[in-house]
Amino acid sequence: MEVKVVKVNSANASAAATISGKIVEQKEDKILKTLAKDVRIDGFRKGKVPPSVLKARYGEKVKADAEQEAVKELYDAAVKELGLTEKSIVGEPIFSKFDKKEDGIEIELKISFKPEVKLEGYEECIPEFKLPSVAKKEVDERIDSLLKAFAPLKAAETKRGLKNGDFAVIDFEGFIDGAAFEGGKAQNHTLEIGSKSFIDGFEKGLIGLKAGGGKDVQVTFPNEYANKDLAGKEAVFKVKLHEIKVKDIPEEIGEEMLKKLLPGEEKPTKELLEEKIKEQIKNEKTSKLYHEELKPKFVDAIVKKFTFDLPENIVEQEIDIHFRNAFANIAKEELEEYKKDAKKAKEKRESFRGDAQDSVRLTFIVNELAILNNISVTDQEVAQMIYYEAIQYGQEPKAHFENYKKQGVLPAIKMAMIEDRLFQALFDRVNKGK
Repeated sequence: MEVKVVKVNSANASAAATISGKIVEQKEDKILKTLAKDVRIDGFRKGKVPPSVLKARYGEKVKADAEQEAVKELYDAAVKELGLTEKSIVGEPIFSKFDKKEDGIEIELKISFKPEVKLEGYEECIPEFKLPSVAKKEVDERIDSLLKAFAPLKAAETKRGLKNGDFAVIDFEGFIDGAAFEGGKAQNHTLEIGSKSFIDGFEKGLIGLKAGGGKDVQVTFPNEYANKDLAGKEAVFKVKLHEIKVKDIPEEIGEEMLKKLLPGEEKPTKELLEEKIKEQIKNEKTSKLYHEELKPKFVDAIVKKFTFDLPENIVEQEIDIHFRNAFANIAKEELEEYKKDAKKAKEKRESFRGDAQDSVRLTFIVNELAILNNISVTDQEVAQMIYYEAIQYGQEPKAHFENYKKQGVLPAIKMAMIEDRLFQALFDRVNKGK
């Protein structure tokens, strides 16, 4: 079998050959002989089943396996002639031709491999930026919020009405069309007014109520409410207010509170607290600057600055992803139009080529930058990140990980983590030089 190989560019090549019918037959015979050693068919001893009987029963499968083996030989020969290794190959080959004829199979396939990426001067793409500052007012406001969060509750001093920011100790029971519903009742429940932790309208309906008083509060469950039996329905809650409590916020930060706010510090002081809070706010601002302003500018600049040949099969896969995502939320009528009009669907798919090429180019750039800057992420770190994500959303960690694995998105998650770590390191380096 003679294979004609053409290197299209530094990331793509094509291979063409005609696999003769004789080659396929030889491979079929070889497969049948191997099969005859193990297969059992009634009426024949093991290893004595005639090839004709095997071919009659397994012919289609054997022929398909023979053709697949011949194609694999074609592919291996092309890779060898190109001087490539398996590690340099990216994605699966794309068949541009697979014509079965009487005398054999005419095949043309495209092979893609990792391009050579040179990033000299990439530092020039990092945008100029000023480090964020932190005002004393911001520190004071953050400390006030912490004091409020840590402060204990105490009974309100006056017999006034309930207002925003108060904590109401209440009994309540909900009714729909006069009938109580499951899960709509509680006793001595403490609710922060204004926290929006209850259905919209419930907390507002309690404002002005005094301790010892009661009230019927009418609300409407949201249409998207988790309990479908309640979604969109009107309800009346009978509420009894036992007590109004408020946060007992100290005017001065005492030693005990400092210990709570600075755990692990041997000598916690107000000055140290202010210093830590200022550092925390600055880190938050810097992180926001990195991700929301610098990263988009850097990505845009670096993708434009460095151009190189891209593996066609990876680009086509990325186009398919953009294409599928575009149809995830479109109207059913519009989707039907695309199904009926192949030309329109093809034009729509092609409209994503530019974005797909930028996305693929960025992946190779990030990979090369990570190598240059010794940035890596282990599989264990990926698993740990997914574990914490599961805990945060109240899901079972192992099942959460297996779900991601089943979707085949673990490599994408790992690449996203590498990207974040890389950009953080690049911007930090510039930051430290300021």
